[in-house]
Amino acid sequence: MELLTKTLFLCLALTLTAADPVPAPDAVAEADDGLPHRCDDVEFDAITPDEKGIMFFFKGPHLWRGFDGDAQLSNESFAELDDLHHIGHVDAAFRMHNEDNVGEHDHDHIYFFLDDQVFSYYNHTLEANYPKAIADDFPGVPGHLDAAAECPKGECTADSVLFFKGHDVFVYDLTTKTVKTKTWDHLPNCTSAIRWQEHYYCFHGHNFTRFHPVTGEVNPGYPKDARKYFMKCPGHTHGDHSKIPKCSEMKLDAITTDDDGKSYMFAGALYMRLDTERDGLHSFSITRQWKEVQTGVDAAFSYDHKIYLIKDDNVFIYKGAAPYTLVEGYPKTLKEELGVEGHVDAAFVCPAENTVHIIQGTNLVDVDLSATPRAITKTTPLPIADIDAGSCDSHGVNVYKGHHFYHYESATTLAMSKIAPMPQDITHAMMACQE
Repeated sequence: MELLTKTLFLCLALTLTAADPVPAPDAVAEADDGLPHRCDDVEFDAITPDEKGIMFFFKGPHLWRGFDGDAQLSNESFAELDDLHHIGHVDAAFRMHNEDNVGEHDHDHIYFFLDDQVFSYYNHTLEANYPKAIADDFPGVPGHLDAAAECPKGECTADSVLFFKGHDVFVYDLTTKTVKTKTWDHLPNCTSAIRWQEHYYCFHGHNFTRFHPVTGEVNPGYPKDARKYFMKCPGHTHGDHSKIPKCSEMKLDAITTDDDGKSYMFAGALYMRLDTERDGLHSFSITRQWKEVQTGVDAAFSYDHKIYLIKDDNVFIYKGAAPYTLVEGYPKTLKEELGVEGHVDAAFVCPAENTVHIIQGTNLVDVDLSATPRAITKTTPLPIADIDAGSCDSHGVNVYKGHHFYHYESATTLAMSKIAPMPQDITHAMMACQE
């Protein structure tokens, strides 16, 4: 288990508890080359991810790319911000992915706001006819903003952008192009804001506060020190900042996709969302989402808007909408819940099916989830052993063994195979590991 935890890639651990903050200097220090240190008492002017999920932090004429590394001049990445405007800083920024707003081109844009003007970039290239007056693109939104963040429908009542100026929040509806103004006196003045991993964060000083995008309600336990979470700073560490391993070092415990299309992989005591490429791929402690599972899982599968996590002889069932909550009366034993005994190596349910396929050693065990009580309906020998994880989608079945996987057209093909197919390597495109 310890080896799995060490080898799992961990770009950023963002759990919900933290140690006491470490006091920081009162002023922004500079490196020997004259560049500012973001780990000192920096209050960011703007924060936004780009099209690839890489986070950019802006302060004055400088920016930091990603969660680690030195400062560079902003005009080295976005030349026109300086060449066309000459003010040396960004007031607010956000990334927007809205098909209705961008017409027939379904892609991401980064918007920068400077005084009363807006710049739109795609793939780090300034788009035609920009910069524009903010009033031309976002009528009713004032200039000299403090912060901005995208808020898609489902998290807000409509596809929207939240613009911050003092304690006022201007909610811009992207469809109707109308603005509603709210006043959130309880929220700190946000000098920057981001939507990240479907959560909303207001940055103020070197701290940040998580808030609800509709009500402005602040989550318990905030503010927190951004240097413990959104960057790697000496003396401010929180969680494990281990290096991204090579793809040849990958080893999974489980993988599953819930009914909302959220895909999770598990290794050791950590998990990762695989469907969040636009926010970057990051690992977190399993207890962040599934607090009752302390030491990792052996297998996982999704069925009927619930996520099943199997560990040793226990089955934990969680309601399938985040935040995941344990169903009352669980965990239960494997025998009691699924009619299965012994160690489970992997499990998966294929779309529109009621059967969970459980791998135990060299056997594929089928259990009808629609039956009461649940019991084994079929056991089939497999051509391969030592399977770590399994998954099934519209493209077929993948079973994982170390840093390899084996692809089958269906669960039936897997059950009928006498010889294992050629193993394929886990790739960077699949798991964001190093090639």
